Amino acid sequence: MSDISILAIDLAKHSFQVCATTAEGVVKFNRKYSRGKLSQLLAEHSSCLVAMEACATSHWWGRYAQEAGHEVRLIPPIYVKPFVKRSAKNDANDAAAIATAVRQPGMRFVQVKSQEQQTHAMLFRTHQTLTRQRATLITTLRGHFAEHGIIVAKGDAALLAYEDTMEAQEGAMPDLVRETARLYYHHMAQLAQTIATLERQM
Repeated sequence: MSDISILAIDLAKHSFQVCATTAEGVVKFNRKYSRGKLSQLLAEHSSCLVAMEACATSHWWGRYAQEAGHEVRLIPPIYVKPFVKRSAKNDANDAAAIATAVRQPGMRFVQVKSQEQQTHAMLFRTHQTLTRQRATLITTLRGHFAEHGIIVAKGDAALLAYEDTMEAQEGAMPDLVRETARLYYHHMAQLAQTIATLERQM
């Protein structure tokens, strides 16, 4: 199959659709591959253009294909969509659309990220997620306190400082409320420690 110039891959977790075409766009085959078979195809196929939609796993596969000697082009999904056949949405049509999109003049591509870039991005997104979770816990706990007539001053620091006041004031709230609040404070402290660790790593 030396006349195959493009391998257009519709990525998934376990089953991958590959549309192989010539440089002119003539389809040589369009079939499914398992994860292992796709790895083998990329490793054994002669150097060609590998096209995929840019997505969460495309950068890993992009690096894999580059290491096997292929040229990789990742296409933003929005630029692939116009080439999907409207008659039926399926993996074969999606792979064929990728093969068509990659041959378009002036097409925009996404650079394959290095493993280091993805690692830093993961740290950043994890930091954002945990920061939002901590903010949610603070807001929720403040609301629970208000339901029991306990109004804490504005600001995260005031709510966190109220933990000592809560423990010192017997009978200020039902025991079960106090125990539940302790869970909030415990999780907030854990999140704060983890967030600080991520910030040092970043």
